[in-house]
Amino acid sequence: MILKGRSICKGKVEGIALVSKTPISFYGGVDAKTGRVIEKNNELFGETVTDKILFFPYGKGSTVGSYVLYQMAKNKVAPKAIVNVETEPIIVAGCILADIPLIDGISENEMGKIKSGDKIKLDADNGVIEIL
Repeated sequence: MILKGRSICKGKVEGIALVSKTPISFYGGVDAKTGRVIEKNNELFGETVTDKILFFPYGKGSTVGSYVLYQMAKNKVAPKAIVNVETEPIIVAGCILADIPLIDGISENEMGKIKSGDKIKLDADNGVIEIL
């Protein structure tokens, strides 16, 4: 299955999907040293985002979240790519700083077709997501 979205930060990667139906805050929600989701209310609590293609509807929280994404990249625990229904400026800035491919404009219905563990080929140069 192929999904088409809007390219925000370019890059091409393949990897395993990690899907959250709830928003993610990188400031206080994800540990910048380990890549582990530490927000207790998030369905991904205890999971690591490291080297995953992270799908979630949108970000939330403080603008410091942009820096947390950057710090995660420096610590080599960042996601390989991020896909959102609607990306807000905190996630955009963080992905630009951290050089993380980013696509948005995927409908919630389309996002629901992707499951954690799916093998994904992501082409953020062209806004294309392929479920392998």
